[in-house]
Amino acid sequence: MSRTATQRHYLMVRPTYFDVEYSINPWMDPKKPTYTELALAQWEWLHDLYVDLGHRVDLLEPVPGLPDMVFAANGATVVNGQVLVARFHHMQRAGESDAYLEWFRANGYRYVRQAQWVNEGEGDYLVAGKKILAGTGFRTNPEAHNESREFFGCPVIGLTLIDPRYYHLDTALAVLDDETVMYYPEAFSEDSRLVLKEMYPDAILASERDAAVFGLNAVSDGKHVVLPQAATGLTAQLREHGFEPIGADLSELLKAGGSVKCCTLELRAG
Repeated sequence: MSRTATQRHYLMVRPTYFDVEYSINPWMDPKKPTYTELALAQWEWLHDLYVDLGHRVDLLEPVPGLPDMVFAANGATVVNGQVLVARFHHMQRAGESDAYLEWFRANGYRYVRQAQWVNEGEGDYLVAGKKILAGTGFRTNPEAHNESREFFGCPVIGLTLIDPRYYHLDTALAVLDDETVMYYPEAFSEDSRLVLKEMYPDAILASERDAAVFGLNAVSDGKHVVLPQAATGLTAQLREHGFEPIGADLSELLKAGGSVKCCTLELRAG
């Protein structure tokens, strides 16, 4: 099966102030040591990989006191040049919204506003072709799905997460191209599993082991799929489906509950 890569435009935030100072998901333990230099080195590798693959990468300056800001995917959702900036569930991250609002307004985006309802950007909103797959259950408010439907003018498919380890949709599902996804069924409610099975009967299904190493927190350009290198089962399945997997080591950032996709916000032009 032949796959075609398309050039993407990403926004990233260097983990200059990365640390685990609090716990807002099951992966975070402030008692465990973190190493900012290692996080920076792992992040730089990912940034340089995107550039080597031919993608454009813009940078937003990190803000002191916001150690999770490296997880740029959570900052907004961008579809057809329209930007809906996140409203964070936890107060520890609330300050990130202003930084994203300022960046998008300063960089020529005309349709920019902060969400009215709690909405954690591409953490819970994954664009799949002409629709948005939207997670809820732990962070994003279900009312935010209606808000996004009206703002972007496209179908929004709600999916409910039930396992706190997979607190954002991008930890339990990855969009590989407009018609193909991979996901971990046990992270979803029974109704949402039925929706996914009907929409994507040929989806790649992740094992518990691959899901637990954040293998679904992946970024695809339609051909290359960057995912945690420990997800060996998914890597093999991706090759069988004609994709080119690229293993990444973001083990330091995983201490805060994030990996490849969490670090990567896609900027979709109009």
